[in-house]
Amino acid sequence: MAEHGAHVTTASVADHQPSIFEVVAQDSLMTAVRPALQHVVKVLAESNPAHYGFFWRWFDEIFTLLDLLLQQHYLSKTSASFSENFYGLKRIVMEDSHKSQRLASAGLPKKQLWKSVVFLVLLPYLKVKLEKLVSSLREEDEYSIHPPSSHWKRFYRAFLAAYPFVNMAWEGWFLVQQLSYILGKAQHHSPLLRLAGVRLGRLTVQDIQAMERRLVEAYMMQQPAKSVREKIKSALKKAVGGVAFSLSTGLSVGVFFLQFLDWWYSSENQETIKSLTALPTPPPPVHLDYNSDSPLLPKMKTVCPLCRKTRVNDTVLATSGYVFCYRCVFTYVRSHQACPITGYPTEVQHLIKLYSPEN
Repeated sequence: MAEHGAHVTTASVADHQPSIFEVVAQDSLMTAVRPALQHVVKVLAESNPAHYGFFWRWFDEIFTLLDLLLQQHYLSKTSASFSENFYGLKRIVMEDSHKSQRLASAGLPKKQLWKSVVFLVLLPYLKVKLEKLVSSLREEDEYSIHPPSSHWKRFYRAFLAAYPFVNMAWEGWFLVQQLSYILGKAQHHSPLLRLAGVRLGRLTVQDIQAMERRLVEAYMMQQPAKSVREKIKSALKKAVGGVAFSLSTGLSVGVFFLQFLDWWYSSENQETIKSLTALPTPPPPVHLDYNSDSPLLPKMKTVCPLCRKTRVNDTVLATSGYVFCYRCVFTYVRSHQACPITGYPTEVQHLIKLYSPEN
């Protein structure tokens, strides 16, 4: 038994195949970065909507663009994504034999590189957008925005009914692949790696030495550009490389802080946060007091500030305290993510239905 265990351990080390703990840890790293950065941007947007509201409204697109620069830089320089390189891993092309494996410093071939970029950057972006669409459709279905006989409503109700099963099948596909990897029946812990035509391996001593030599050679071989075109090309290359290097350095330094933020603001930890940070409700700010001279507010308090008609289906915004027609404020908040009066960042979940005593 001991001889068999020693044989298995030796074979695994010789093949430089990472353990399940390493691959799961690197997968969870970038998953923790997004919500942590999103919370930081949300705090900034709430403190100053005029300056930072843009970053909150377009967070997914800005994060995807920065993630694209970061991952493309690492895949072309180290044959690994940022999180894989952080844990000392690299991507190995499936067609390469053990003897003819290219060094990590050579980067991935273009085919495998762009496949990896699609699965690392574009697919998570589309998944986030799909989840937001599903959440929005569920809210519309709950508040019955569309008439009951609408063909669109029947379609998205069927979509909402099918989505949990599709998502379960997707997650089950990954779980089966991970179990196969643990049992030694597969070379990939994720089906996306197989689709990209690569597998994960540990960085070797030769890989690390080659990357160090490449950095030294890059500094030694820097020559001043002669033509204007070469200068522009060199400046753009340095700018993109500088952004990617800054992102990688900042994430490497702040990765533990970001994981702490993700844990601190996780749903499981919310009760602890409330007990530690509970404070009495502050009085409303002076500038939010009702001002009859404001052009945005109607003279009569029963009139909706958006449609200028008597309110129907009264709904209050929790972020500002103003009351509108539900249909008016729902449409406005979904489009602008802000309060129509104060401009404070607002989401659809901040709408609160008001019920009068006669209803």
